[in-house]
Amino acid sequence: MNKKAFQKYLITGPYLFWMAAFTIIPLCMIFYYGLTDKTGAFTLDNVLAITSLQHAKALWLSLLLSLASTLICLVMAYPLAMILKSMSVSQHSFIVFIFILPMWMNFLLRTLAWQTLLEKNGVLNSILTFFHLPKQNIINTPYAIIFGMVYNFLPFMVLPIYNVLIKIDDNVINAARDLGANSVQTFLRVIFPLSLPGVVSGITMVFIPALTTFVISNLLGGGKIYLIGNIIEQEFTTAYNWHLGSGLSLVLMAFILINMFLTFKFDGAKGAVL
Repeated sequence: MNKKAFQKYLITGPYLFWMAAFTIIPLCMIFYYGLTDKTGAFTLDNVLAITSLQHAKALWLSLLLSLASTLICLVMAYPLAMILKSMSVSQHSFIVFIFILPMWMNFLLRTLAWQTLLEKNGVLNSILTFFHLPKQNIINTPYAIIFGMVYNFLPFMVLPIYNVLIKIDDNVINAARDLGANSVQTFLRVIFPLSLPGVVSGITMVFIPALTTFVISNLLGGGKIYLIGNIIEQEFTTAYNWHLGSGLSLVLMAFILINMFLTFKFDGAKGAVL
């Protein structure tokens, strides 16, 4: 082994060790437990358990809330990213910093803050009472979970879109306008197609954690709304049924892979058209 190859090995060695210890080996364990029973015999019962009424309902609700949260994040994030792009360098750098500042706070604390805001005698209802408006019962509902998802995952939608938008050459936009395109045509035919990689990345980065979350639904759902992440978490930590928990995790992993395949295929197709 020459010196250059040895140096390359030293650089990649810790990363390969990390991947093996904390990604590959855990995934192999999930596959083993998910496809075997307590005796170690091969079975698909753990995977097929997703067809039970309780598990199917939790999976459907998880998909519905994660899709709603992803759509809301996209609708909110794209205009914000466009506004940041239109600002001067000093302005948008400061605003981006302010925007990501809450992400420095612990995820659990941020979610607990929403619990304080939305509870029956919380900040929101106190303000409504002060203005003699009716109180809103949002806590322990799917709407509260969506609030928590959007708040926690919105930066993961904004930043990829913003990073792509700032790389679009202004000359390309000016050329479209010189050729007679109005603002709507410029956005639909130039800006949005060029920003699709950021949109795809943002959708993936929001949908996957939203689909797998259980902390947000535990805190803002009050333990009354079970998502598939809650059921998997309980199988591992309460029921100690690693086989069933792993089998349901494999189903969830399949949905995540399907999402990634569809988003990247759509992105590639749009790129081919352009």
